[in-house]
Amino acid sequence: MATSQTLIDQGTFPNPFFHARGPLSSRLLELLRNAPNGDPGLDAAEALTAATDLVHDDDIQLTLFVLYGLHYGGVVDTSDEWEWHPSLIALRRTLEAAFEAELRAVVPVPALPEATSVAVASALFTLTGEDAGPSLSRFVAAKADTGQLAEFLIQRSIYTLKEADPHSWAIPRLSGRAKAALVEIQADEYGGGRPERMHAAIFAGTMRGLGLDDRYGSYVDNVPAITLASLNMMSMFGLNRRLRGAIAGHLAAFEMTSSIPNGLYSRGFKRNGFGSDVTWYFDEHVEADAVHEQIAGRDLAGSLAEDEPALLADILFGAAACLVVDGWAGQHMLDAWTAGESSLRVPLATVAGS
Repeated sequence: MATSQTLIDQGTFPNPFFHARGPLSSRLLELLRNAPNGDPGLDAAEALTAATDLVHDDDIQLTLFVLYGLHYGGVVDTSDEWEWHPSLIALRRTLEAAFEAELRAVVPVPALPEATSVAVASALFTLTGEDAGPSLSRFVAAKADTGQLAEFLIQRSIYTLKEADPHSWAIPRLSGRAKAALVEIQADEYGGGRPERMHAAIFAGTMRGLGLDDRYGSYVDNVPAITLASLNMMSMFGLNRRLRGAIAGHLAAFEMTSSIPNGLYSRGFKRNGFGSDVTWYFDEHVEADAVHEQIAGRDLAGSLAEDEPALLADILFGAAACLVVDGWAGQHMLDAWTAGESSLRVPLATVAGS
């Protein structure tokens, strides 16, 4: 059996599925082929100077994806010593500071309600109810062909094969009612103790049903920066204790905008002839998220605001950022498909059944 050091020596690290998208990600991926040895001297200044739109910048978003991936399992296969290497943490902090600043500059946040669970939940339901968003779910329900359904799964796989993990970082960062509410939601996401019912595992089955590779990272090269940015934003919110309000608000908005779209996604797959083995993931979320949205809005976000009123602004920011960034990702797919083009950065040569 090959050891970690053997794999490093063979040059198979950090992940055979994806490649650099610019000078900064190239330097980082090259470093991760080896065990740490001194200060690698990584500097983000040039990449940040060259970037005009961090959310859509391939080099920066892939670099962040790799840096955050060091904290997850199965994303970056390299020496464990890199996870908390001071140089990589410094690089991550520099990039995420710029990323957060850009998000705060472009995401419109509604007026803050009173810091009570009832008022916060009401504000979040109003915010998510007013969000028209791109009509991606309606397009999938009525028009998407098999090839577009496969692209949809590929785009979603970047988060969904790790479903719930970014939000779970918040569990030890919360206490009391908010913590209990988050654990209640996450227990469902992880299958209630049954690994075959973990939502990530169910989604993997959906991918297999369309002949896709369900190994994590298989399609990182194929997806655009905005898809990576959606997961990077969640990772940033979850991994930083000071942003625990933002990750709570993000999850609330995420759950509040899930049930109806998933019903439409299921309809689109059924229209194309797929059975319950493929639609199980979407059907599961129609019911589960109708319950989760109440818990997330009132018991998680609302209780957190009551217990820590200073976090109220970040709760609303996290919710609004979820709607805006995921809206951009959805609009990207919708624009490509309505123009008769692939939504992927690197289109698939062939898709099973298309």
